[in-house]
Amino acid sequence: MHRDRYPSERSREGSIRVLLVEDDDDIAGRLIAGLVPAGFTVDRADNGADGYAMGADEAYDAAILDLGLPEMQGLDVLKRWRAEQRKVPVLILTARGTWSEKVDGLNAGADDYITKPFHVPEVAARLKALIRRSSGLASAMLTHRGIVFDTGANRVSLNGENVDLTARELKMLNYFMHRIGRVVSQSELTEHLYALEDSRESNTIEVYVSRLRRKFGSDLITTIRGLGYRME
Repeated sequence: MHRDRYPSERSREGSIRVLLVEDDDDIAGRLIAGLVPAGFTVDRADNGADGYAMGADEAYDAAILDLGLPEMQGLDVLKRWRAEQRKVPVLILTARGTWSEKVDGLNAGADDYITKPFHVPEVAARLKALIRRSSGLASAMLTHRGIVFDTGANRVSLNGENVDLTARELKMLNYFMHRIGRVVSQSELTEHLYALEDSRESNTIEVYVSRLRRKFGSDLITTIRGLGYRME
């Protein structure tokens, strides 16, 4: 069993929470080394059984799934997730490059497919595109009430003026802007702001919501008592 988390807490970018299910340590290491500085928080499992369990138990923005895995094949992991109505976008990453295997993966519910060898920046770009599409967004540029969030360059402006945000403020804004009009619970925000090993104070979410309100307007985020928050 091997489960690790690699958070992007030092990054200035809005974090995207990704599950990586890959048994090859070298390949996993190269992906993690490239994705974490690009703003991704990566949880890794090195076998299919752990990968399935993590995908079933945790909320991820996307998953990178190898097909040739020990304990449970990647295709079986994917089929089980989809049978259980888990809608996380899945990028299959594998050395199996024949058209029939690609068709099998896509028919099982994969959203995209990339073969080894690969370039990490392409993997990162494909993941971001999958997440945008799953949120009903086609562009890398998120806009709302004068806010422009360039998710490709990870820059934020308000009415044309650049806005400096801390890493966690960026993460929270990114998360809200992919869910405009939806109620987001405190626990959901906590899962995406913090790595599992981080200490979490009870009022942390309120602090970051207050900071965003100060920078973008007090009415940007509404508190829904007993439920969480909503970006109006």
